[in-house]
Amino acid sequence: MLYVYYSDHVSLPLPDKHPFPRNKYRLARERVERLAEGLPIELRAAPLATDEELLRVHTADYVRRVRDGELSTLEQRRIGFPWSPGFVERQLASTGATLAAGRAVFAAREGGRSAWGAHLAGGTHHAFPDWGQGFCVFNDMAVAVRTLRAEGRFGRAMIVDLDVHQGNGTAQIFTGDADTFTVSVHGEKNFPRDKVPSDLDTPLPDGCADAEYLAAVEATLAEAFARFAPEALFYTAGADPYEHDRYGRMKVTKEGLRSRDELVAAAARERDLPLVAAMGGGYARDVEAVADIYAATIEVLAAAGNS
Repeated sequence: MLYVYYSDHVSLPLPDKHPFPRNKYRLARERVERLAEGLPIELRAAPLATDEELLRVHTADYVRRVRDGELSTLEQRRIGFPWSPGFVERQLASTGATLAAGRAVFAAREGGRSAWGAHLAGGTHHAFPDWGQGFCVFNDMAVAVRTLRAEGRFGRAMIVDLDVHQGNGTAQIFTGDADTFTVSVHGEKNFPRDKVPSDLDTPLPDGCADAEYLAAVEATLAEAFARFAPEALFYTAGADPYEHDRYGRMKVTKEGLRSRDELVAAAARERDLPLVAAMGGGYARDVEAVADIYAATIEVLAAAGNS
């Protein structure tokens, strides 16, 4: 079973002409609803993350200021979203969804059933303990890893981040954490300007296409698993290496991204690892294409987990 959580039922109020493609998550969910007619997929609405869960990663002052609307104009500009009550609820749902997907996976496995989990948003890897950046407010993967570990679900976790942008917030949060191994394959010259070293970084040039990209992902996965033996795998996919993404600066096709997902799924399946995935970025002007890529990731994971 693939447990898929969605958070698009919580509205994110944005001004007209805002660059964030607000409809991509709904469109992806509609595609996954159709996939669920033939694949072992169970769709569930996201619960809201609690303060206790957020505080495993984020500072109390930052969580309070996000909740109470005390972020400065500069902080809101750096995040890329204006504050509103709906903004807060959406961030709590987005973080809660990734954590809930992880809990569903481990509950199933503890009951003797094979399962993976996914969130049809998330991958907010630019969120630091006390500030946000690049459409990222709370770091959903970090909250999930820290909370699930505290609940005794696993000891050692690997986070594989294949979003086109380097996961600087995630890398900083887990710097010095011997039980969490962070991996990032990203655009060398792309955002963020100030990258924080992951345990394993693979920077790629602008214009990178399928063959070079897939070879880099495959080699990076091999090195990561040679260096670290996780008990759980967390995967940020990212639709933004796509050739028509506004911010990606790469030339990876839809077929190349599907092959990438297959590499990650195969690595998890071969090692019998519980897997929790988030979709990451995706900013093509053709929002339908972004939804296609997200849905393809879900399709790959559902098929691989059932094989």
